[in-house]
Order: sequence, then C-alpha cells, then structure tokens
Amino acid sequence: MHLYQNQALKLYNSLSGEKETFVPLHDGAVGMYVCGPTVYSNVHLGNCRTFISFDLIFRYLKHLGFKVRYVRNITDVGHIEDDADEGEDKIAKKARLEKLEPMEIVQQYSVDFHQILELFNNLPPSIEPTATGHIIEQIETVKQIIENGYAYESNGSVYFDVVKFNETHDYGKLSGRNLEDMISNTRDLSGQDEKRNAQDFALWKKAEPVHIMRWPSPWGDGFPGWHLECTAMSTKYLGNHFDIHGGGMDLKFPHHECEIAQNEACTGQSPVNYWMHANMLTLNGKKMSKSTGNNILPREIFSGNNDKLSKPFSPAVTRFFMLQAHYRSVLDFSNDAIVAAEKGFNRLMEAIENLKEIQASANSSIDISAWKQSCYDAMNDDFNSPILIAQLFEAVKYVNLLKEGKETLNTQDIESLSKALNAFVFDILGLKDEVAGEAGNDKLESVVNMLIAMRNEARANKDFALSDQIRNKLTDLGIELKDSKEGTTFSLN
Repeated sequence: MHLYQNQALKLYNSLSGEKETFVPLHDGAVGMYVCGPTVYSNVHLGNCRTFISFDLIFRYLKHLGFKVRYVRNITDVGHIEDDADEGEDKIAKKARLEKLEPMEIVQQYSVDFHQILELFNNLPPSIEPTATGHIIEQIETVKQIIENGYAYESNGSVYFDVVKFNETHDYGKLSGRNLEDMISNTRDLSGQDEKRNAQDFALWKKAEPVHIMRWPSPWGDGFPGWHLECTAMSTKYLGNHFDIHGGGMDLKFPHHECEIAQNEACTGQSPVNYWMHANMLTLNGKKMSKSTGNNILPREIFSGNNDKLSKPFSPAVTRFFMLQAHYRSVLDFSNDAIVAAEKGFNRLMEAIENLKEIQASANSSIDISAWKQSCYDAMNDDFNSPILIAQLFEAVKYVNLLKEGKETLNTQDIESLSKALNAFVFDILGLKDEVAGEAGNDKLESVVNMLIAMRNEARANKDFALSDQIRNKLTDLGIELKDSKEGTTFSLN
C-alpha cells in the first residue's frame, strides 16, 4: 500500500480560495506544471524561494508514493517588458545591451539557474521544455484559438479577444478581477491601435526589422507571446486537463489568468484542477529591488560577499530558513533571521547524529508513532513546512532527553524515529548535513577535542581563569561546550 492511500492531503487552491482534498485525475499519478525562469539575468532569491517551495511539494508527493510528472519551463523568448505588450523582449534587450547573441544570454543564465538550484539541493523536474523549442506547438495553438473565434490578426500580430471570450467565459476568475472594472480603469496607451480592446493580449507578435529573435508563421515573421508558451507546453506534456499548476504570486495576473483563457478558448475545457501560488520574499522588511540596492543574490549569501549579512551562510541553511515559513506567507530575509535559522539547523543536524549513539532500552516512554503522524499531519495540511519543522524540534528534545537518560526507546522505536527523521529532514525538506559531509570536519573535531583536553587539565590544576577563557573563546566562535558526567562534548551553533 502506498502512503497516499492512508494520508489525506489537502492543498490551498487559488482558484476556489479554499483548502481542498487533493484527488488526482489519475489514481497514483500527478501532473504538475510550474512556471520557470525568464533567463535574462541571474536567478534572484525570490525566484529561488518559489522553486524551493515547489521542490518541497514535488518531494512530498513522491514520498507519498505518487508517480509525478513535474514540468517546469524555461522562458527563452516572448517575455515582453510590460503587460501591455509594449517594449522589447527581455532576452533580446539584454542581448542588444551586451552585444551578444540572444542564445548566448539564454545559455549563460540557464547555466546559472541550474547551478544555483543544484546548490539548494532542488531535484530536477521530469521535463524542462523551452519556449524556442516549441514554436510549432505555439503556432498551432494560436491557429486553433483563431478558428474558435477568440483571437484576431492585426498588422502581423495576433491578439486574444478578451471581451469576446468574456461573453461566454469568466475572464478574471483566478485573480478575482472584473473585466468591466478593468475596462473602466484603462488608460490610453501608445501602440494600442492594433488591439480591439486594451485588455487584449498578444498571442503572436510581429517582429520588426531590428528584432533578432523571429520565426515564420501564417501571419508573417514574429515571435510568441509570453502567456502562450506555458499553455502550449503544459498541454503537450500533461494533457488538456491536469492536476497542479504553480508559480509565484506575481504570476496570478495576468500570466496565469491569460493561460486559463487561452486553454479554455483552445480546448473548451478548464486546464487545471489546483492552482498554487508561492508568496514573495522581502529583504529587511522591504521589497527586493535591484534599482534601490535592496537586493541580494544567492551566491552573495554563500560567499559572504555582500553588505547585508554578518558572514556567509550555506545553501542548506538558506533553504532551511526559507522552509521555516509557509509557502503562501510573505517571508522577510534578514541577518538576524538567518543567524537564528543557522542555529536551529545545527541543532537539528546534531540531534540526528546523536541519535546514532542512543542505546536501546527494553521499553519506550515516548510515543514515536503519534509523533510521526504529527509530521504527516503538518505536510498534509497544505505542505505546512513550519509546523513540520516545529515537530522535528520536538524530536530534537526527545533525543536530548534520551541522551540524558530521562526517556527511553526500544530498538524498534529508535529505528522508526531515525528513519522518520531522515525521511522528513533529507528526503522531504531536502536539507543536506553539510557539516557532517565536510572533509575538514574531522580536523575541526580534533582541534576542539585538544582544547577540551587543555581545559580539563586547567580545571584539574584549579586554573579556572584559563578554563573559562577556553570556553568563552570557543563560544565566540560558535562552538558550545557541554559538561556532563560522561565528559565534555561540543556542538556548533
């Protein structure tokens, strides 16, 4: 029996605004599409939070025994600078500014994206399609929408007729917007004369002579609209109707709203059962922005080469920090917050190591089965990682009490606790015990043990000033000594 058969998973559906019991379209299988990056710059921390959130979801679905097809695209063409279909394609603009071929820009930042997510220990998706690799599919989708009467050609471009679509459908149902209100609040924009309505959006844009990225189409040389690519690729690999579509909160409107309209106009059916959105990441209480300087890149966190943090922090600690907040809540990144996260991370890793040394007793005084189910209950409640982490720290308390001899576990329960901790910490949260894996860890342990021996000798000689000095210096370095009847041990804080 698979775990999903006895674990009732609920997730928040942005479309209904409620938590719903997850029932996949096909028993034992899940189709999930997540909007990937537009690769014209280094991936920023807010994007990483979104992809870490959906990595958590991917990992948990797999852990429950579902066969998951996870599709995450790469946008390498078609992302115009503003939502009014004005301005340049973001990648083409970057290529022009840096005097490079657009595909050089795409390659450079795709490599950066993959490297950063690998450092964060994200699992790769099942399929990672690119917009430029699916031009034919996008053209065919446009042709079908035109044939169904919901799009029109204008001066070599093709636009989706939002007003016509809204006569028989509900444009705005995902974002909660009303088309009449949008129309009344519309201001005149330059270049809108090609459109019948200001709310119409581009399915295909005519390529002006200076535009580098261009493909032949029934309407002339051009390039696809940003919203179109996700409709074409999600349906190609997951079908016209699939389980989960995810992305950042900022994509709900217009991107995901337009996707729904395109799918319904093309296929006549709603494309997705569950829409999921990860919330934003702020920095020191303010929106992250390159223009204001309130910004930090992942590599700057890992290297310490920044003016925002007191020291470098590892990818695992940064990931742990992000997972301490629920994916639907705003998370503020600050030095104090990640310092606290690092201390918690080290406590968790230390407990996992200490559990290996616990001796079994004849009986158990802790109900491990109930604790384990509380961890599942947290994840089953819309992937509530902060509640899961709180339960993991309950297990840390158990380990410390076991170590002190104040609680007992039999062999079976020790094995169950160890297996569950490893599953939730490493397989589901996707954390890595970087300290245990470092080659220099043995050397660090040897040096600290040498200082502990020197401190013990000082205490034996009643040189308490030297003994205190050694302890205090180690504390300043983030190394805490713990004295007990069995001797002195240390932990990293």
